[in-house]
Amino acid sequence: MSRIAIIPARGGSKRIPRKNIRDFLGKPIISYSVKAAIESELFDEVMVSTDDNEIAEIAANLGAKVPFIRSEQNSNDIATTASVLIEVINEYKHRHNKSFEYGCCIYPTAPLIKKEHLKNGYNILANQHFNTVFPVVAFGYPVWRGIEVSEGGKAKMLWPEYLNARSQDLKKVFHDAGQWYWFSVAALLENNALFTSNSGVIQLEENEVQDIDNLVDWNLAEMKYKLLNH
Repeated sequence: MSRIAIIPARGGSKRIPRKNIRDFLGKPIISYSVKAAIESELFDEVMVSTDDNEIAEIAANLGAKVPFIRSEQNSNDIATTASVLIEVINEYKHRHNKSFEYGCCIYPTAPLIKKEHLKNGYNILANQHFNTVFPVVAFGYPVWRGIEVSEGGKAKMLWPEYLNARSQDLKKVFHDAGQWYWFSVAALLENNALFTSNSGVIQLEENEVQDIDNLVDWNLAEMKYKLLNH
């Protein structure tokens, strides 16, 4: 059962320039994803898909493979993660005659990643025959009490029927933790998507997750990392 870890790390990040190799507590942030993948001992291959020579050099120095540079088509702002992963799978087949049964897309800006969670995700994927498995975290506030605001500043309940409902009585809703996706290679090639009607999850705690879209998020991720690793 051959397995590949694919870390997609293009060079053209906009909101945080050079985000994928920016210093995170003394190391390039991508190093945490590479380290977790290698130390999990789950993978026959740990590779970085990038269009950037500096990222490629850093990834290689960390122990990941960069057997080819990502195509221009999959290096723009509209390329999907699925298309990047499919390109990698096809390139390994055509260039190196290598095929894989399972893959794991590990995002390069996921410093809170844990190898134990990667192992748990793989076991669920293999044993329960999901197409994909990924980590989720509960929304901190019930989405059912959500409010939309008009241009004039007027507030309106999205679901007014829950206006007086107690928070503890409302169904818990989760969102993608943004760390990794295990996938069956056959299912990915068939569905061209990482979220399907046959996707499973593992649940993480709020202190184990931090989406990083801006510098405030970055600082929060560093704080959480220190709390988890003190």
